[in-house]
Amino acid sequence: MKIWIDIVNTPHVRFFNGIIKKLKEDGHEVLITARDFSNIHDLLDIFELEYTSIGNHGVTLKEKLLSSTKRAYDLSKFISEENIDIAITKHSIELPRVAFGLGIPNIFILDNEHAVAANKLTLPLVNKLIIPEIFDVWNTVKFGMNPNNIVQYNGTCEVTHLEDFKYNENILDDLNLKLTKKYTILMRPEPSLASYLDADCTKSVLTPIVNELKNDANILIIPRFKTQGNIFEDIENVHIIETPVDTFSLMKKADLVIGAGGTMNRESALLGTPVISCYPGKQLSVDTYYIEKGLMKRSTNLNEIIDLSKELLSNQHNKNPIKTDDLVELIVNEIYKTYFEYYK
Repeated sequence: MKIWIDIVNTPHVRFFNGIIKKLKEDGHEVLITARDFSNIHDLLDIFELEYTSIGNHGVTLKEKLLSSTKRAYDLSKFISEENIDIAITKHSIELPRVAFGLGIPNIFILDNEHAVAANKLTLPLVNKLIIPEIFDVWNTVKFGMNPNNIVQYNGTCEVTHLEDFKYNENILDDLNLKLTKKYTILMRPEPSLASYLDADCTKSVLTPIVNELKNDANILIIPRFKTQGNIFEDIENVHIIETPVDTFSLMKKADLVIGAGGTMNRESALLGTPVISCYPGKQLSVDTYYIEKGLMKRSTNLNEIIDLSKELLSNQHNKNPIKTDDLVELIVNEIYKTYFEYYK
């Protein structure tokens, strides 16, 4: 088979890495396309994955519409010459449209039921949808997804990210950080450029949290783009971490992670680091999964976040590992099943 994978966000590189390796080990050809956004290209280079860069990501609604429309057009021209057998993506707006238009079966991986605009544009055109068990299936069916073509699994997408992870306990020294406090908190701002979150990219919900905790701990911040980094510049005990970087080792090394996003929070929970989610949007089902298992706290109240932070810092303890499905194996098997169902 020749399989097309479209990568549109940074975490998706790690997500697909194990899947790509397994498909290649089985003798299949994998074609990767990636848009120019955040550190996608840097990570693909680090993982030594060959790819074709097509399209980018806008900031305003108009820019996003124009960028997506142009990207769908450019992908259509490119993919139409590639003899693709099956396509798969995680949250690409363009892949389902292009695959449907060219008669290519496609698989869609979804972990955000609140991305209303994206789900409306994609799910009606998807042949097979893979979602966590904790999802309410109605949140996909109402957008036009055929319930007979939904596959559910125990866990979240992040379980694939930790494959082949080797912990570097010297990560802080390697980054030449001058840390003066006993504890270290790793923070990640909100995805303020995302269509599913109404946010100002020149501000962050982390700012008051940083101001309250900067005297209690070293604060490490991994911004999503340069403007976010500028928000926290020149604050005492605050260190801006430039990417690409070994984020997993940073998460594991940190005494606490406070995240206004999603992926890094869930990765930290899997690594056993205490996590507080202050994501400013609606709580995601995939976060509920970790909250119910006691691996994550959630609050958007400043005083509560500060109290939780101090409690978690002073009461460090190891988390028990959680049992999840082998998502790499599940996805590879669904690729085979979908291929045979479509071409039989």
